[in-house]
Amino acid sequence: MAQASVSKPRAETLVNDFIRSVYNWMAIGLCLTAVVAMYVSGNEALTRLIFGNSMIFILLIVAELGLVFAISGMINKMSAGTATSLFVLYSALNGVTLSFIFLAYTQTSIVSTFFICAGTFVACSIYGWITKRDLTSMGGFLMMGLIGIIIASLVNMFFRSPGMSMAISYIGVIVFVGLTAYDTQKLKNMALTQPVDANGAVVRKGAILGALSLYLDFINLFLMLLRIFGQGRD
Repeated sequence: MAQASVSKPRAETLVNDFIRSVYNWMAIGLCLTAVVAMYVSGNEALTRLIFGNSMIFILLIVAELGLVFAISGMINKMSAGTATSLFVLYSALNGVTLSFIFLAYTQTSIVSTFFICAGTFVACSIYGWITKRDLTSMGGFLMMGLIGIIIASLVNMFFRSPGMSMAISYIGVIVFVGLTAYDTQKLKNMALTQPVDANGAVVRKGAILGALSLYLDFINLFLMLLRIFGQGRD
């Protein structure tokens, strides 16, 4: 009994440390993305190089996808330092490709949409943490919705339909709102079930993987909301 009373506070501390680490790394990734995006958008030579050459832009997108799949699928085979470095690299590359939003939308609408996104994200994350409902089954449905959004977006690249683009954005908001709650609950379960004596490197890799999931939810939710609320530059 004495051992249980001692280990419980320690377990709670480890859970709090893990969740704090997840959100800290997510925040680092978002800040790095924002800084890189603002820098690139303010550099005319870089914007011409990236957006004036479709091959370079496509290579950047392919590199980003490769990093996401590498972190998600191979994290158990890499060191914690490598996983962290790949996450930081991905955040920076994403800033490069997302720099277009500073060229396409007004700064005021970007800032206001960011706060809308942040408030929505926090609310959904809190719901995912406190709800007693098991969101596992919802996760499969949301992943199908995500695949549908990707396919519809690829098709709309050829049709360029404003109506279809707006419909994708509204559906995307619903999907990523749900994924935020789902991923938060998954991280909570991961934190609660991790061994008290878990290796520090294992914990760090879990935190990076969790940070990547929440980072992707936030970025995609922001982009969907920006399509809805964003005001284009004249």
